[in-house]
Amino acid sequence: MKIKIISFLFASIFAFSSLLASIVKANEVKIGVLLPLTGPVAQIGLDAKAAIETAVDIINNKTDLNIPLAKTEGLPGLKGAKIKVVIVDHQGKPEIGQSEAERLINNEKVHALFGAYFSAVTGTASLVAERAGIPFVNGSSSSPALTERGLKYFFRVSPHDGQFTKLMFDFLDEFQKKKNIKISSASILHEDSAFGTDSATTQEKFINDKKYKLLNKITYNAKATSLSSEVQKLKASNADLLLPSSYTADTYLFLKTAKELDYNPKMLLAQNAGYTDPAFVSTAGKDAEGAITRSPYNDDLAKRIPNLSKVNELFKKKSNGRDLSDVPAREFTAFMVLADAINRAGSINPDKIRDALVKTNIPAKDLIVPYEGVRFDAKGQNELQRGILMQVQNGKYCTIYPFAFAACEVKYPMPTWAQKK
Repeated sequence: MKIKIISFLFASIFAFSSLLASIVKANEVKIGVLLPLTGPVAQIGLDAKAAIETAVDIINNKTDLNIPLAKTEGLPGLKGAKIKVVIVDHQGKPEIGQSEAERLINNEKVHALFGAYFSAVTGTASLVAERAGIPFVNGSSSSPALTERGLKYFFRVSPHDGQFTKLMFDFLDEFQKKKNIKISSASILHEDSAFGTDSATTQEKFINDKKYKLLNKITYNAKATSLSSEVQKLKASNADLLLPSSYTADTYLFLKTAKELDYNPKMLLAQNAGYTDPAFVSTAGKDAEGAITRSPYNDDLAKRIPNLSKVNELFKKKSNGRDLSDVPAREFTAFMVLADAINRAGSINPDKIRDALVKTNIPAKDLIVPYEGVRFDAKGQNELQRGILMQVQNGKYCTIYPFAFAACEVKYPMPTWAQKK
């Protein structure tokens, strides 16, 4: 009899503890965030962190913004539950991303994962989430392969390199017709991680489909300390168009080497990354003039996107006065998409969050980037994404395409090194 009473008491205590735990969890939604906070792209990671913290403040507190979740405290679908983020540094290393994702799920008990900028890190971390049945939302990794793996819990809000590359070649078609010029040849230069390799593969396909002559496809190590031989090859072939896919350190190394060897492509059309690093224009100075890069964001779109300026002011309070740029704008957008799904799910159950993500349909007016909206296809890719091209002119980025969004005319050919002096 005593044993039955004791067993009943233990069962009651366990049930009460479980009930209490569920109540506590319902008042707090934990999201694990993986970012590169140290290493060669640390500033990008720090700006992304500031963007996510800005989003959390908007969600958890009443804010004078005309976007979903801004005018309430917490998530109304979960009776005002607040979002808590657990932010970790993966250092740009896939193995650390994998182990940190496992720790966030198993030890921190997060309800969703978010990150991780580097496509290679996103790849490993999202597989961990998939095995655990935890939703993983991505805002800025661009490898097309990420949404070709048949994953059930992975969702990407941003365009991928295939979509960005299509934008580039649409621009080339329209630009040549508009200016009555001919761009006939191209060279590809890319670093050797998942980002660079997938980008180059996609670009090569478009080059072949559009009947350009591919004069070079040059791969270099992402940690290279010299690009002299690569630049010499590019100069010797002298293609009309250069398509680089480079992270921050190698972008600076390429420009330094191109200047030293007086290599002057007529057009440099970059696949983002190092060419949209928040410090790129200020660090490269005149050397950056004329470079064109794809992006989903530029601050000269503020007149067309009403909430952009207000969000930027809030962001600056988290970023030591720095303005929004490409990656933090995309991360902010994607994090708000995840929060919207959790709110609509009305639950911290991973499968209900996943189902809400599947049903996402956010209009363009609720975003700070020029996407046509957010709606995921069967692979988890936002099918309403839209990018822009911007060129460095007079020390700042200026939107040049789509032409309907353009704030300035394209400078072509881009200035030579002699003209930049």
